Amino acid sequence: MNAKLSEEVAAALEQGAPVVALESTIISHGLPRPRNHEVAVELEDAVREQGAVPATIAVLDGVPRIGLDKEGLERIAADEGLRKLGHRDLPVALATGASGATTVSATAFLAARAGLRVFATGGLGGVHRGWTEDQDESADLRLLAQTRITVVCAGVKSILDVPATLQRLETLGVTVAGYRTAEFPGFYLTGSGLPVDWTLDSPQEAAAVMAAQDTLGGPPAALIVANPVPEDQQLDPALHDRVLADALAAAEREGIKGQAVTPFLLGHLVEGTAGASLEANLAAVRGNVRLAARIAAARASGLRASDA
Repeated sequence: MNAKLSEEVAAALEQGAPVVALESTIISHGLPRPRNHEVAVELEDAVREQGAVPATIAVLDGVPRIGLDKEGLERIAADEGLRKLGHRDLPVALATGASGATTVSATAFLAARAGLRVFATGGLGGVHRGWTEDQDESADLRLLAQTRITVVCAGVKSILDVPATLQRLETLGVTVAGYRTAEFPGFYLTGSGLPVDWTLDSPQEAAAVMAAQDTLGGPPAALIVANPVPEDQQLDPALHDRVLADALAAAEREGIKGQAVTPFLLGHLVEGTAGASLEANLAAVRGNVRLAARIAAARASGLRASDA
């Protein structure tokens, strides 16, 4: 793959140091300017504070970038014309010299191709409500079923059909484990009310699961480490349920369909909660980034120990 690695990421991979992949759509499309750049810098700093190297991923002028320099990060934050790239968009973007921020699926794909094994994000995509009518499902799920990467997230976006998404992940053979919880996180909320089959209690346990995946050599599916937002930083559950119900009703009235559904509902939640949903999202991302860095560090330490 003709990707450009930042000097920091290239050196870390060469030395076997821990690296954490970060998506770029939260910067370009998920936050208002100029706060988006402040958050991008904050998240990278949080990775470094835990002893790992951040690799924010994007495509600039047709070249996949694994880790961004100062100018690249500023460009992702400032350029209002950037596309949002899923993994299916990558061939066209590369062939036409386009620039874009990478979604979960594109970030996971590019990260794995570059040799990265740990990726931190907010929430995954999944099966949309009303799937039986329009069969709308995020590309994240199938891509993760085909990609050996560990994704630290706060569950799936609560605007989705969460039970159906968990069932779909099971069908696709993607391992899901809660981090210090037996309940699947609810993205903005600490819990979704749905159980997980496995609970991991430390970064070292997560790293051990990754090692076991390699030893088994089975289908190259992801490991999802579902890390709940702290209870004192979650969105008020009653407010969440009320505003989400209003948003779903508004989408139905206005005939919002397909790819327009997710940004419509998320925007409605931000407005209807006076920004509280955005703060809960950021709290989740911060926790996921820190945990991902600790998992990456534990894996790197284990690899060094096995080589000794």
